[in-house]
Amino acid sequence: MGREILLLLRILFPVVAGCLLFGVARRGNRKVQTMYVTTVLAAEMIPVLATVFMEKTTVECFCLTPTVRLVLCNDGLSGLFGVLAVSVWLLVGIYSFRYLKETPRPVMFYGFYLIALGVLQGIGLAGNLVTFYLFYEWMTLMTVPFVFYNRTKESIRAARKYLFYSVAGASFALAGIFLMAGNTEGLHFAGGALLENANRSEVLLAAVLLIVGFGTKAGMFPMHGWLPTAHPVAPAPASAVLSGVITKAGVLGIIRSLYYVIGMDYLAGTYVQTVFITLALITVFMGSMLAYKEKILKKRLAYSTVSQVSYVLFGLALFTPAGFAAALLHVVFHSVIKNGLFLFAGTVIHQTGEERVEGLRGMGKDLPVTFWCFTFASLALVGIPPMSGFVSKWYLAKGAMDASVGVFSYVGPAVLLVSALLTAGYLLSITADGFFRGKNFVGATPEPREGHVSMLVPCVIFAAAALLLGVFASPLVTFVTKLGTSLL
Repeated sequence: MGREILLLLRILFPVVAGCLLFGVARRGNRKVQTMYVTTVLAAEMIPVLATVFMEKTTVECFCLTPTVRLVLCNDGLSGLFGVLAVSVWLLVGIYSFRYLKETPRPVMFYGFYLIALGVLQGIGLAGNLVTFYLFYEWMTLMTVPFVFYNRTKESIRAARKYLFYSVAGASFALAGIFLMAGNTEGLHFAGGALLENANRSEVLLAAVLLIVGFGTKAGMFPMHGWLPTAHPVAPAPASAVLSGVITKAGVLGIIRSLYYVIGMDYLAGTYVQTVFITLALITVFMGSMLAYKEKILKKRLAYSTVSQVSYVLFGLALFTPAGFAAALLHVVFHSVIKNGLFLFAGTVIHQTGEERVEGLRGMGKDLPVTFWCFTFASLALVGIPPMSGFVSKWYLAKGAMDASVGVFSYVGPAVLLVSALLTAGYLLSITADGFFRGKNFVGATPEPREGHVSMLVPCVIFAAAALLLGVFASPLVTFVTKLGTSLL
């Protein structure tokens, strides 16, 4: 019974705490609210870590039909996603206290912020595809307020676009789930073991629908349009978690449906794999090109996310244990790196009011710590050894060349290499201009200064993690390799 309670606590604790914040903490001062949110985020670490190290446990919540049940279950993938989500939420939450200090509605942000964390834990702990889908839809509703937080016309328009894309993607996914429901009982994560008597054409069509549906949240072409619209108008902490974690919920949906329900052996060599790899590589190249041309800082980072998350999707599309392991590595590393990059953008905007790339020239001399954090994160995203991004991209390229995917074994690594060069162009040029060019600053503050220590510390931690996770990558590589091998 104790193990079952811990699973439920991972979800219910932040959700209840977020609801209480709306009703109770609204009357308190900012310091009380800050202490409350920090305590909740830190305390959430306890049930998350406890369930990571305990033996596999299943909790059946209730039945929708005799064959469709809402089930929670902890496994290695739920542990990895849960630890990543709560760690990011804690650091970004600390950063946000100063960033949102002068805004009029921080309680609204923090309430939904806590609830969204609980929902993300539910996504990770989902024990079948129906349970996953319910939490996935709830996550969309809880994150829409992040986008329209500033309540400008642009932010409301962006929130509508985010909601439209999310609902459209979820509809594709739901259609895929309905097709799968007729071919496997209960939609359990059994890795294809329940598909012996399934209609193969229906299962393959369902796989395509699931890829497009969950790929929408992951920013995969052609359903990527919400990312470059939502990020520029959302507060930097919201942009960070949307890019670093929320997009990974779409990745997790693809993993659970294709690997844990259908099975990689069932899909390898089919037209589904061809479609999946093609869409992923188009997105990788297209996102990098659009980021290279973009002049607005947060929008550039948004297009970068479009490209980099599809590195993950490319690894998954190989349908091999090596590709799966490489994809999970990039899930973790990209989340750490991209959170650091968006917090950099937030610090620059908060301290200077500057939102355009050309306005950052010479600013590295005034904000050296901030720019060095950006530089370390940028080197990691490009894939310079020994940074973390190099490790995941090495395994992705190696996994592609070892996979039996025909011409894609060579086209894939080539596209990844071109994308890395473009990434260097649109990120490291900011560092070069910031440190070595004369000032071209047109922001609201003529003499910018470093942000408050509560903003700097999370940036430093993310930058340090971008390096240290690469230098000491062996434990994580071993862990994700075992996860991939277990799927066989």
